[in-house]
Amino acid sequence: MSGEVYQAQVLRNFFDTITGTDRNLTRIYMCVMSLAKLRMESPERMTFLVDQLRKSKQKRELSVDVIDYMCDVARDLELVTVQTAFGVKDLNAVADEFSGISLDSL
Repeated sequence: MSGEVYQAQVLRNFFDTITGTDRNLTRIYMCVMSLAKLRMESPERMTFLVDQLRKSKQKRELSVDVIDYMCDVARDLELVTVQTAFGVKDLNAVADEFSGISLDSL
């Protein structure tokens, strides 16, 4: 479970980087390669990802294959783990908080 939490945190850093103002390719590279190593991807897969990141640098545009890989990682992780890393609260927990509010207290 802790490995999945770490993967989800790296995944969040990736998406924060690509959606933020400082789209640093070095940070993107580190996130992608870290996840690939944590997931013990095959050498062929690692080579493919590095090649796509090189092409991204040359074209100055992030490869769709890299984004696709990161989305596959997110899909493969347990939903609760990803939600926790992204700061999303469980809907049932939020509903319980609202059911505890009395109209008299308003």
